Amino acid sequence: MSLYDIPLRTLTGADTTLADHKGKAILLVNVASRCGLTPQYEGLERLQKRYADRGFTVIGAPCNQFGAQEPGTAEEIETFCSTTYGVTFPLLEKLDVNGASRHPLYTELTQTADAEGEAGDVQWNFEKFLISPSGEILGRFRPRTEPEAEELVAAIEAALPA
Repeated sequence: MSLYDIPLRTLTGADTTLADHKGKAILLVNVASRCGLTPQYEGLERLQKRYADRGFTVIGAPCNQFGAQEPGTAEEIETFCSTTYGVTFPLLEKLDVNGASRHPLYTELTQTADAEGEAGDVQWNFEKFLISPSGEILGRFRPRTEPEAEELVAAIEAALPA
């Protein structure tokens, strides 16, 4: 199954798939509002603004599996993201990234190894997966990798459509 075929829902409850972003490089990130890493929203939004017109989007996937750090409703999450960090990139509905109820998207994503060659479970909030404009998983960046880290920016720039 292609990543583009996996059914998803937006934070507002609308049906969607990654196919809506086909032809763009995508940085998919599991996010949380009450995490020590939550300030990464600032860097993610800067990436969105910097590269959106070049065929790129960040997509946030709220997740409450790590320390219950995303307990809010869809409305609370949307309000927090827009008012606190000015988030303009798309957000998915809250989903599980690990365990028995892992979302099928993350079943596929977690098969990808990080720079150290480790695949498997998402470690914490703000783990990042870079997806090519054709839907190939290009890279995995662990939670403590800042959105504007040199290695992540270089990978994004290499993934942008020609």
